[in-house]
Amino acid sequence: MSWITREEALARLGTKPQTLYANVSRGRIRAKPDPADPRCSLYHASDVRRLAERHSGRRQSSAVAAQAIGWGDPVLPTTISTISNGKLYYRGRDAVELSAGATLEEVAALLWGTDHGPVAEAAVQQGGLSRIAGAFACLAARVPTDLPALGRNLSVLRLEAADVLMTVASALAPWAGDPAPLHQRLALGWQRPDAAEPIRRSLVLAAEHELNVSAFAARVTASSGASLSAATLSGLATLTGPRHGGAWVSVARLAEQAASSSVRDAIRGALASEDVVRAFGHRLYPQGDPRAAAIMQSFEAPAVYGSLAEAGEELLGEPPNIDFAISALASAFDLPEEAPLVIFALARTTGWLAHAMEQIESGQMIRPRARYSETSKNL
Repeated sequence: MSWITREEALARLGTKPQTLYANVSRGRIRAKPDPADPRCSLYHASDVRRLAERHSGRRQSSAVAAQAIGWGDPVLPTTISTISNGKLYYRGRDAVELSAGATLEEVAALLWGTDHGPVAEAAVQQGGLSRIAGAFACLAARVPTDLPALGRNLSVLRLEAADVLMTVASALAPWAGDPAPLHQRLALGWQRPDAAEPIRRSLVLAAEHELNVSAFAARVTASSGASLSAATLSGLATLTGPRHGGAWVSVARLAEQAASSSVRDAIRGALASEDVVRAFGHRLYPQGDPRAAAIMQSFEAPAVYGSLAEAGEELLGEPPNIDFAISALASAFDLPEEAPLVIFALARTTGWLAHAMEQIESGQMIRPRARYSETSKNL
């Protein structure tokens, strides 16, 4: 990564220092302390360049719209969540503070604007399927028969959202015993009761994250008028990508390499092969991902993860992110291989459903225009 001084950033942006600081606080420009002078900051050069181009006044509206799709300015209004000054808020409430005691069911009620969260029912895991595969199968089975969401009252949709969440939970957190919160169902189902508390905190902090790619996918599907189960299925499919919910795989691989060689060699190898280490940093949190810090405080991480966390800050200037934290959690309690994705999928289902309902209520269909460019004559 290329970092520049304040003076260089101001020169490229052509703005006052206050404007630069405001862009940092809003997550538009990443910043970190200057190793040579901790009283000063360095700014990410590509962020500065992108913002300078956006405000140059020479681009057409189509170019502005295209830029907005790629980590640009907000493209959809929402009251569900926001990231401001390095903190994540669920409907105005600090998510980290909520994670101190809330359950995923309580967060679902908050995100959906209801007084009571969904109640989990007993469910037995489908034989022969992984939990993620089971979730896909259960949702896909609902899509052809569930009613379209368009034109239905919000109170009815909220009841259906609770039912969709329980459909997903029946696959991701199967449980045949007495009623129990979803985090306990996961922990006890994996025969790791001591993991219940960090799993609960992880579920709360992974429940919603503004307009991420899976939430956007769910909103696009919902905007067509499709059912809530269809919107959730879209979100789940998008989550599996290695640049989204599947990022934990690269984190686990990094930890394995660090354990077999050294932390420094593992990070060097990751940089050489991928040019990015997905375990560290988040462009919306220039000073560090608060979700990761809160999760890591709830359990004792394996030594290799502790060493990686220190090395990431030292060598990359980036603290661990939530993918790192949930991968460390899975390693600490020896959870099944797909556990990080299971936790993410169960948690994020609540956010997808919130976005789907908000999109339906808006009455708008998401339909951007394409900017056509001729292909090469040699193709």
